[in-house]
Amino acid sequence: MSVPLTLLGLLEREPSHGYDLKREYDTFFGRGKPLPFGQVYATLSRLARDGSVVAAEAEPGAGPDRKRYVITEQGVSEIETWLTEPVAAEPHLQTVLFVKVVLALMSGRPAERYLDTQRAEHMRRMRELTELRRGGSLVDALLADHGLFHLEADLRWIDLTTARLDALAREVGR
Repeated sequence: MSVPLTLLGLLEREPSHGYDLKREYDTFFGRGKPLPFGQVYATLSRLARDGSVVAAEAEPGAGPDRKRYVITEQGVSEIETWLTEPVAAEPHLQTVLFVKVVLALMSGRPAERYLDTQRAEHMRRMRELTELRRGGSLVDALLADHGLFHLEADLRWIDLTTARLDALAREVGR
């Protein structure tokens, strides 16, 4: 995920303080991995340096003075370009799980154990996401569906790989 472009997209709606941008980012995009405050302000500083945003005069607040950031025409152009570009399809041909399976087979270890452990973890995560989908907002449901579809594809791969372990072991030289 591109944090700078995401923050620009949030700023396109309305000028905001860094604190408000972090809160919105975390609400919509930071599930399970909130954006650190330091990253927000470092990113805003770079965006200002590059001319994508400007910081208005600092406003007094309950704590330190707060700057309201405003997107520039250049920033709007960057967002428009980014939104129209397709996301590269990433086949992930060398995932960590694949590497573990091949290395296990190469060393004579039981690769099926790793696949079973991963399957159990995927099933646990799918239960969590299903609960989120049932009890959450539309945003939660859509994010949960996205995760579930990826996990389902991984589970199909795990099942296929498990069925082919003997052939794979012969190919990698066990």
